[in-house]
Amino acid sequence: MGTYFLYSMTGFIMIPVFIFALICQAKVKSNYKKYSKVMNSRGMTGAQAAYQLLMLNGVTDVTIQKISGNLTDHYDPTNKVINLSEGVFDSRSVAAVGIACHEAGHACQHAQEYSFLKIRNAVIPATRIGSSLGIILCIGGIYLTTLASLSTFGTFIAYVGIILYSFVVFFQLVTLPVEFDASKRALATIKGSNFLDQSEYKGAKKVLTAAALTYVAALASALATLLRLVLLVSGGRRR
Repeated sequence: MGTYFLYSMTGFIMIPVFIFALICQAKVKSNYKKYSKVMNSRGMTGAQAAYQLLMLNGVTDVTIQKISGNLTDHYDPTNKVINLSEGVFDSRSVAAVGIACHEAGHACQHAQEYSFLKIRNAVIPATRIGSSLGIILCIGGIYLTTLASLSTFGTFIAYVGIILYSFVVFFQLVTLPVEFDASKRALATIKGSNFLDQSEYKGAKKVLTAAALTYVAALASALATLLRLVLLVSGGRRR
């Protein structure tokens, strides 16, 4: 009974986590909207900024291409391609320079075999399985524990689900240093190589800081979900 009470209470944890995630998304959009209208004094495009950062770090085997969408920017380590959205690739805005340099920071991490990036890439397959099957196996296993003949098997299945979902939490955890480091690299180059002046630099930093907080929210959500699963399975065993 106590376990179910705790499980129900963890549902309330999801409320502030959800609100925090909404706030983070709103900050990303508002900062991007604001600083995508502020043109940088050097007239540097996002693509040019990413290229310059790569050259400064001796990374010559990465290509930069334009892709459709809004805020769809990402680095593809398999093909060594920095994909910049339409609003970043050709834009000369402060936001574009910040975002493009962030993605170039990921390319530099890849080239320099940044340890956390290697770990994150290694757990991606397990994370995909965990995100799609973890919760399903937990719920299914708990149902099986209600059947006397399958109680032990159901408990086993439920814990397999928890282990699989734990990879989601681990992925979100290791993503934090990867994202923070990419932004750190970007901002250090922007400032050190004078891609932007001081006031423009502050704008780029706000854009990247807001984006980084979305990963904190994702980790908080994954942790809260894992806690609820553990309590639910534990409660099922005690019935």
